[in-house]
Amino acid sequence: MPFSSPFPNLDIPKCNLLDYLFPKGQLPSDTPIWIDAKDTNHHLTPKALLQWAKRLALGLDRLGSKSGEVVMIHTPNHIFVPVAYLGIVGSKRIFSGANPAYTVSEMVHQISNTQSQYILAHPSLAKTTIAAARQAGLPEGRVFLFSDMPNPSSGGLQDWRSFLPSPTEADAYSFPELAPEESTSTTATVNYSSGTTGLPKGVEVSHHNLIANLDQTIYMRYLKKPWNADTRPREVWIGFLPLYHAYGQLYTIAMAQKLQIPCYIMKQFQYEEFLRVIETHKVTHLQVAPPIMVMLSKRPETAKYDLSSVTDILCGAAPLSKELQNEISRKLNCEILQGWGMTEVTCGAIHVPGGTIDDSGSVGQLDPNCECMLLDDDGKEVAPGAPGELHVRGPNICIGYWRNPHATKESLSPDGWLKTGDIAVVKDGWFWIVDRKKELIKVNALQVAPAELEAVLLEYDPIADAAAVGITLDGQEWPRAYVHLKDEFKGKITENDIHAHMKVKVAKHKQLVGGIVFVDEVPKLQSGKIMRKVLKEWAKKDAEAMGGQKPKAKL
Repeated sequence: MPFSSPFPNLDIPKCNLLDYLFPKGQLPSDTPIWIDAKDTNHHLTPKALLQWAKRLALGLDRLGSKSGEVVMIHTPNHIFVPVAYLGIVGSKRIFSGANPAYTVSEMVHQISNTQSQYILAHPSLAKTTIAAARQAGLPEGRVFLFSDMPNPSSGGLQDWRSFLPSPTEADAYSFPELAPEESTSTTATVNYSSGTTGLPKGVEVSHHNLIANLDQTIYMRYLKKPWNADTRPREVWIGFLPLYHAYGQLYTIAMAQKLQIPCYIMKQFQYEEFLRVIETHKVTHLQVAPPIMVMLSKRPETAKYDLSSVTDILCGAAPLSKELQNEISRKLNCEILQGWGMTEVTCGAIHVPGGTIDDSGSVGQLDPNCECMLLDDDGKEVAPGAPGELHVRGPNICIGYWRNPHATKESLSPDGWLKTGDIAVVKDGWFWIVDRKKELIKVNALQVAPAELEAVLLEYDPIADAAAVGITLDGQEWPRAYVHLKDEFKGKITENDIHAHMKVKVAKHKQLVGGIVFVDEVPKLQSGKIMRKVLKEWAKKDAEAMGGQKPKAKL
């Protein structure tokens, strides 16, 4: 039997996302919501944002852009990214954000795959965007400079403001209404999932998917608190999560508007600047990934700043050890909750309810309107308490993969079950993520989860960051670790010191028989996920260099 959410179903609207965020008959507020973290005089209110979004929608109409077409952005974070997101989505076009770190070839793939017709590119990234647009065959004149300030024409590119109608014309514009069936079938965003194999795949998310996930997440945020979303005390957020990614979009753009929470947007993440913004603006809530938790624990700069305003931290995007969770909770005297999600579930599907005291490392309970199954490799439900691959179903599950029916068929069943590739265990309706199915290391037929090894490695104080992967030596797979030491321990800590730590922490089959390598940085996406594909490539090259022989470590 599938597991159902223990919470009552929500009555989720089926309409245009813009009608959900800016209800008809309600005047948008004139309070700053999207604020530049370095220059607080530079901000947007909901009233101003809505007018800019309408100008963009009408301007795209006049350029000849049609509904159902993809408009891409290629930019770091800034306060006008929400304008682009909402103007594109609200006008029945499709928003797709490209990672600012992308190379030309990666950009070519996304432009070609989305069949984008127009691109809004930050001046700092324009050279890459133009090169990629030409290679992808995009006609000239389809790329515009896009930042939070007007830009002079450069290299044949016009500023995006050049095609916008006047504010008066925009005020007369109305975003198209969507009937219920249109809300569920009209694609709003195509965000790219890192995946575990091949090139990134575009995930099609509908207007209804977004509205559903907002309602679900808001419900879970305040469930056990002594207040609800309407009666809550003051909240202030910091917007450092990348806005080309689903996590940043749901919170910094959509939820900040729905709940009217001021959000200080960082154009680029720098740890000490992050701490300064929290202290200066008395930020109350953080939405983070585990690398930020590691920094809060290990970096000496943390102690220089007053973080006492922080009351709540939500950690998602990758597994977080309960030891690190509990350490930061004690250190900052705040509530830390985990959640589970992926781009394919819009953002999240399992959360620890707000107001819950949980020190177990659980990712929580199923969101309202969601159900799930845990299946073994044969597609059968696992025994109670046993690990199995998580399959989820609900109104927040994506439409499918953009222009990729094969990948859609592999991951989504005809009756709506999404095969997540994540291994979970459940006890009394609470879930723990063990690891990714394709990332598990098999040692003598026993499964080893890289996330578990990484959590144990991070318990060792000299280690700043770590990643584990399987390496094939002597014809068998063994765990191998890539370790980044804190500066003060470099040259002092040896492989044997780490082996000694692991020996008392994990079973014999989980020992790092495949070796330990000291690195300057663990490869990660901006979302915080470890780049497993890169690790596997490292391990493959290392195995070749070692002649396929196990290192003679003293275990």
